[in-house]
Amino acid sequence: MNPKITIITVCYNSEKTIEDTLQSVVNQLYPNIEYIIVDGGSTDNTLAIIDKYKNKISVLISEKDNGIYDAINKGIGLATGDIIANLNSDDFYIDNHVITDVVATFEKEKTDALYADLYYVDAIDTNKIIRYWKSKQYKEGLFLKGWMPPHPTFFVKKEVYQKYGLFDLQFKSAADYEIMLRFIHRYKVSISYLPRVIVKMRVGGVSNASLKNRIKANQEDRKAWEVNGLKPNALTLIFKPLSKLNQFFKKEQIK
Repeated sequence: MNPKITIITVCYNSEKTIEDTLQSVVNQLYPNIEYIIVDGGSTDNTLAIIDKYKNKISVLISEKDNGIYDAINKGIGLATGDIIANLNSDDFYIDNHVITDVVATFEKEKTDALYADLYYVDAIDTNKIIRYWKSKQYKEGLFLKGWMPPHPTFFVKKEVYQKYGLFDLQFKSAADYEIMLRFIHRYKVSISYLPRVIVKMRVGGVSNASLKNRIKANQEDRKAWEVNGLKPNALTLIFKPLSKLNQFFKKEQIK
């Protein structure tokens, strides 16, 4: 059985990076992929690049939106797949076996969601590893210790979104943290870990761009607990950014 996998890419004026993203999806060997692109009304060459791959794209919409999470929600609303993933236009799958391996793990573990490992890479030289986000098998309570899985590697059954909701648009940078906190820690959806790197993500995320943005992100992290009626431990939100420091020292042969 080959469950349908929906991959959603949101983009806006992404001409410098989106071709890597597109190629990494259309070159997957898995046979049952629905590819949805939600463009925010790009004015550069993004749409022309996307047009080169139109035969492999299931749905393309290009219109103004209210930010990245609004765009992702649009994509989820259009999705007809059994399992949904988000792959932003700065990110790309590391090889063409990623979706095959993800589906095999879903079928073996019989879970509602899955996550894996990730490389942060240089924005220009994507073979240069800046950080290596090696995750670990989830155990209940890890969110209280500042843990979270890398969102670009997060695959979720559509029924989970239908039951527990979409991305919360009141968040500017922590909606990915909030939705994983909600699904995994609050509602305890079953989840499995695929212990290998599946995504390369270019450095330069909004929440890490400056100390000011990092403080704002920490405030949003706290709010993520509050909106779910949850209470973090005294050190949870201190451990969360600190837990990422060892990512700069982990090394692995790049594939």
